[in-house]
Amino acid sequence: MSAIPTTPSDRLRQRIPRSAFAFRGYNITNLGRTHELWQVPAYRAALEKWLALGSTVCREHLQIYADLTERVIERRDLGLPEYPEAVAFIMSVELAQLEMLETVHDIRFHDAKLAFGYSLGELTAVAAKRLVGAVDAMTIPVALAWDCASLASDIEMGILFSRSEMIPEDAVHRLCERVTAEMRGVVGTSSILSPNTLLVLGQHGALGRFKQLMHEALPKSVLLKRDPNIWPPLHTPIVRQRWIPDRASVMMERMLPATTSEGPQLFSLATGAPSYQTMPTREVLRRWVDHPQRLWDAVTFTLREDVDLVVHVGPGPNVIPATFQRLSDNVSTQLARLSLGKAGVRAVSNLVHRRWLANLLPDRAALLRAPGVEHVILEDWLLENAPR
Repeated sequence: MSAIPTTPSDRLRQRIPRSAFAFRGYNITNLGRTHELWQVPAYRAALEKWLALGSTVCREHLQIYADLTERVIERRDLGLPEYPEAVAFIMSVELAQLEMLETVHDIRFHDAKLAFGYSLGELTAVAAKRLVGAVDAMTIPVALAWDCASLASDIEMGILFSRSEMIPEDAVHRLCERVTAEMRGVVGTSSILSPNTLLVLGQHGALGRFKQLMHEALPKSVLLKRDPNIWPPLHTPIVRQRWIPDRASVMMERMLPATTSEGPQLFSLATGAPSYQTMPTREVLRRWVDHPQRLWDAVTFTLREDVDLVVHVGPGPNVIPATFQRLSDNVSTQLARLSLGKAGVRAVSNLVHRRWLANLLPDRAALLRAPGVEHVILEDWLLENAPR
């Protein structure tokens, strides 16, 4: 007879075999609660180790002064002007959090059922599973970070969304190609957050032209909202202007990926599938550079895999938790409407408000599980359960 879990660590450890670990990517703010973790003596050694590694990678490959530990102590966040350091910092903190979880709480990432990462987070997930070494996984995005950041100065992000319709992805792709062919600038999809929300990046005013033409190809309910922040154009064709995919591929030739099956199944947002089991690791990572991030595919795969807990790794994760939360809210609302009056006129008319979801539910019953999946922000959990 198994012992009844009595501590928070025991309870979380018991749930790990049915959990997914989700790793965050670069964002406008990246420090999160790392300074608070630094204040916990039991966690400091892991942070020191990984921040030192990230600093070394920056110094050796960019010949710049980098001290990520100093930034944590002084609470100095990292943004686009420090993009290479921000890349190294995020990956270092994510790996440090996993080490804290294992060495202090005896909870192993390798016991989880599934793992995936948004944007930069996929590289951390690959390193955490030990498909490639942490230094190799970190070196490529750090070494190419300045070129990615330099392309960002003329980039606009558009949030393409509809409150009622699914957005046809193929139509968006063809429209991007049409606008790009006009030679005003390249525009491309960088992320599929859900069937009714995509992120589109454009340069040299191409996003404005995309908006002018979009209702020739897309439903009238589709809207485009500009994001005021500046973003590196990863996961779009724009990075090809600096030969970043080819240069990354050449750098990857020095990698020797492992063939281990130990640890969680790894889902790639570059392919929208658990491709690390069926494709060469280098090929999946090459696609990661200029292919859009298929977050919705990761969400639906997670729900189909009977996962009941998602552990969000990294400093201040927000994109993945927010995506799950929106889905959970929409499913709960849709089910509430369907339960009112059963097949009555009001219930049927209410389907109009979220037709994109109503059309998906019969074929993807796993989406109904979304409200029942629990989410843990790892840095919050580590702080709440820090040794006294």
